Amino acid sequence: MNLLILGRGKTGALVADVARERGHQVTVAGSAENAEGAAVRPDRLAGIDVVIDFTAPDAVIHNISAVMRAKKCMVVGTTGWSQHAARVRELVGLSGAGFVYGSNFSIGVNLFFEIARTAASALDFDYQYRIMERHHAHKKDAPSGTAATIQKILHEAHPDAEQSEIVSVREGETIGTHALLLDSPHDTMMLTHDAKSRRGFAEGAVRAAVWIAGKQGFYEFKDIFRDLK
Repeated sequence: MNLLILGRGKTGALVADVARERGHQVTVAGSAENAEGAAVRPDRLAGIDVVIDFTAPDAVIHNISAVMRAKKCMVVGTTGWSQHAARVRELVGLSGAGFVYGSNFSIGVNLFFEIARTAASALDFDYQYRIMERHHAHKKDAPSGTAATIQKILHEAHPDAEQSEIVSVREGETIGTHALLLDSPHDTMMLTHDAKSRRGFAEGAVRAAVWIAGKQGFYEFKDIFRDLK
């Protein structure tokens, strides 16, 4: 496939490497190449099968809008735009293209989401929860999209639960740690996912691009990751 990777950060660069290793043709556009949307003009997207976005919250909505106008499939790993989700869903529907987004493209994290959904039953037994996440000092959104997804999962499973604050730490070059603490007067449970590298995110994003190619519709990675090859 011909892939356009938007973003030259650490994850975007690794996505490009993984895609090339898997035999795909790759074009990478950072902020300089995509100034004023230059990389997502219809003529520049003509030969592209799927666009993968790992940019920033202040750039992603413009990128999504341009790619959907061009009716191209897209994978978005950028977080911090959930307030625009309804508008993005509308754009995808109008375009007839396929769109996959995720707060985290690691297979391990998405299994963690499923474990969290099961663990949410503890809230029926007077457990209280806390979520902690730690990332590198350069991460712009807090709490992380992954932590927000964990909280959303808990409240979908137990709508009456008191919403607990998410504790966010930004320091050094930490890749990503997420912990869910469930506490009662009698015992404590802690579920933790600690990323060793960004490779898991990159592999998930490239697999998602292969999966969405030629499809239509709006998908969340946590709902389709088991179908990936």
